[in-house]
Amino acid sequence: MPIILNDLEARTAIAVAHYWRTLAEQSSKQKTGDADRGTRAAVTGGKQMDGFCHLVQQVLIDNGMPSVNIYTSKKLELPGYFRPTKRWDMIVVYKGQLVAALEFKSQVGPSFGNNFNNRSEEAIGTAQDLWTAFREGAFVASQRPFLGWVMLLEDCPRVRAPVAVDEPHFPVFVDFYESSYGKRYELLLRRLVAERLYDSAAFLMATADGGPAGVYTQPAADLTIRHLLAGLAGHVGGIIAGEP
Repeated sequence: MPIILNDLEARTAIAVAHYWRTLAEQSSKQKTGDADRGTRAAVTGGKQMDGFCHLVQQVLIDNGMPSVNIYTSKKLELPGYFRPTKRWDMIVVYKGQLVAALEFKSQVGPSFGNNFNNRSEEAIGTAQDLWTAFREGAFVASQRPFLGWVMLLEDCPRVRAPVAVDEPHFPVFVDFYESSYGKRYELLLRRLVAERLYDSAAFLMATADGGPAGVYTQPAADLTIRHLLAGLAGHVGGIIAGEP
C-alpha cells in the first residue's frame, strides 16, 4: 500500500503558523509585566501545537486508520512502569492494540538552557517508562508501538550561539563542545532515535518573524516531519494490512 502524504509542506506551514498565532494570543491574554513569566505562561497554556496534532491525525486517516481510533484530546493516558500513567499528546489504539504514541513539544526563549534540560529529561523518561511497561506486559496483545516526538524550536541568535559546558570532574562528549542549543536539540533527537527510545523524531525551527507566516526550516535531513510521518504511515499501514 503506497504511503499518502498529501500537501505535506503546505500543511506543515499551516501548523507552524498556528503555533505562533496561538502563542501570541495566549501571551497577550496573560501579560503580567514580567516578560519571561508571560512567555512561560503562554507556552504552558497548551493548544499551540494543535496544528501539528491535526496534521498527524489527517495523515493517519489518509493512510487507513479510522478517526475513532485516534485520540487527541481525551483518553490519552497510558500505563507506565515507574508511575501509574502518562498522558501523551496523541495515541492510536486499534482493536485493542497500542499502535502509536506521539508527543508534540516546543520551546521559545529566553530560558533555553533550563528548558532544554527539562525537555531532555522528559523525552528520555517518557520513553523509558513506556518501554519498560511494554516489556512487563502492560499492553497485552500489542505489537511494538510506534513512538514519535515532534519538536518546534524558536530560531534566534541565542539558539545558534555556542554554549559553554561545565566539566568539574569529567569531560563531556566532544559533540557538545561549543554546541548551540539548536545543535543540542538535534543531537538529542538523533540519539533518542538511535537508541530506539523513539522510532522517529522531527525537528523544526522557525523565527518569531517568519513563524506566523508559516516559514520554517528543518536543520537535519534525518529529522524531518516527512521522515517521521512516512515511518508512522508505514507502521499503521502494516498493522491494518496484516489483519486476518
